[in-house]
Amino acid sequence: MPIENAKSSAKFSPIFEANATISMLQNHSLTGAVQQEIERLINVGELGPGDKLTETALAQRLGVSRGPVREAFRVLEEAGLVQLEKNRGVFVRQIPLTEALEIFDIRAMIEAHVGATLANNASDQQLKNLKKLVGQMAQAVKVEDEATYYRLNIEFHESMVSYTGNQKLIGMYRKLTQELSLFRRRNFADHALLVTSVNEHRDILEAIGSRNAAKASEALRQHVLMSRERTLQNYEKYSVRTTP
Repeated sequence: MPIENAKSSAKFSPIFEANATISMLQNHSLTGAVQQEIERLINVGELGPGDKLTETALAQRLGVSRGPVREAFRVLEEAGLVQLEKNRGVFVRQIPLTEALEIFDIRAMIEAHVGATLANNASDQQLKNLKKLVGQMAQAVKVEDEATYYRLNIEFHESMVSYTGNQKLIGMYRKLTQELSLFRRRNFADHALLVTSVNEHRDILEAIGSRNAAKASEALRQHVLMSRERTLQNYEKYSVRTTP
């Protein structure tokens, strides 16, 4: 057999293809882990809007090569969390207030649908899970743990959306809410707002548990619109603080 043919045969052997598949899956899994960690750092505020992200620094911090970081940047750019600026690099995305308010309007419509859907279809176990989250949120308020409350709040809403079983809706919702991370964090900087927020979540859970679709839909719609209003007020407050 000619050497060239032997090489060609080896290249496409089952063992080679299996190894290539394993390598691809490992890289994909690693990229996903890197993406999730960068996303977490953005969501908790460790990486803020406008911060520059470098492959080398993040690779060293996460203990990986630059390849998975580069691929994670691409995924996060598609998700709207980072933006690539030619000849400048990759930055945590900053969205203007007007765009944030538009996202809240869309989110209000989505969550109204989610509320009605869950009131009609949520299982007892799903309601139990949501009740547990609200209990944990109440405990976070009690000890004034804003970071934990913020995480649980996201989990509560994403759990509700996931319980609809609508994969397109889940993907759309998550992309929209990721872009609101900065504005949503500011809404929990005031302890009094945490108390208001947890009470709203209790009302939402009660409405869903009552199996009243109209009541649940309106409870969620009003909750999101109140978040929108708090966002507007906080933006004006932060703007005053940072104005020379």
